[in-house]
Amino acid sequence: MTLRETGKLHKISIKKTWPLHVMLIPGVILIFVFSYIPMAGIVMAFQKYRPVMGPWWGGKQAWAGLDNFRFVLSLPNSMNVLRNTLVIAIGKIVLGTLVSIIFALLLNEIRLRAVRRAVQTIVYFPHFLSWIILSGILIDFLSQETGLINMALRSMGVPTVSFLMDARWFPITMIVTDVWKGFGFGTVIYMATIASIDPTLYEAAAIDGAGRWKQAVHVTLPGLQMIIILLAVLNMGNILNAGFDQIFNMYNTQVFSTGDIIDTLVYRLSIGSGTPQYSLATAIGLFKSAVSMILIATTYYIAYKKFDYTIF
Repeated sequence: MTLRETGKLHKISIKKTWPLHVMLIPGVILIFVFSYIPMAGIVMAFQKYRPVMGPWWGGKQAWAGLDNFRFVLSLPNSMNVLRNTLVIAIGKIVLGTLVSIIFALLLNEIRLRAVRRAVQTIVYFPHFLSWIILSGILIDFLSQETGLINMALRSMGVPTVSFLMDARWFPITMIVTDVWKGFGFGTVIYMATIASIDPTLYEAAAIDGAGRWKQAVHVTLPGLQMIIILLAVLNMGNILNAGFDQIFNMYNTQVFSTGDIIDTLVYRLSIGSGTPQYSLATAIGLFKSAVSMILIATTYYIAYKKFDYTIF
């Protein structure tokens, strides 16, 4: 095919798809305004930024080089905060993925469409509720004195559990409640993928004598492989995001040893203290972004080499 023929095909394609390109414009504008323009403020991570000295681009701010990064890493609890973030984030990603896949497989076995849709709607509903609302509900539900779970444990003669005040239980509580809130969304994604699997594959497996379990293992799971890899690549970017909204609304000083994460530390350093440290908060945010980019690139490279998977 010549370059002229290729150009003609490209023009034909643009004529057919120009409405889709127009629909992209609002999203591109929002991303540019709220994601790319603020990136100019990254320079504050290398300054001793003081609001009274004017804007960061005015030239009056003192430069700090890498001092902000050194200071953050030298904080007594910096490694503990990093560990808490990784434990909670990895727990959410792994358990959330497993629960979503298992529930999607089980939901797919329900033959009554009305029942399946009803169950799917019920488990999907918490995804639409903010952590502001859910935290208030869960604080009452998990209360050691009046919470329903502890009341049930007390009635059975089992010692009560302080889910939100015990440092040992707090990370587990954060992981489980986050999975409960979000696994319905993951189930919808996997169910949509299952619906796109060729039905003749199940028919061929049934002819070969495969039951429902073997069909799920040898047909459904391989059909979900690509979407699992895609979500795994995307989740790597959130490995240092353990869920600020959830933890900020539910943690307290008694669980700082296991519940304090990078985002809550940034909040206290930036606007939660009497003397806001904007440069330190920016330095931590830049560090998170750099680590997330490396993890996404590494995961994508592994997926490409091992599973021949490409997004584009």
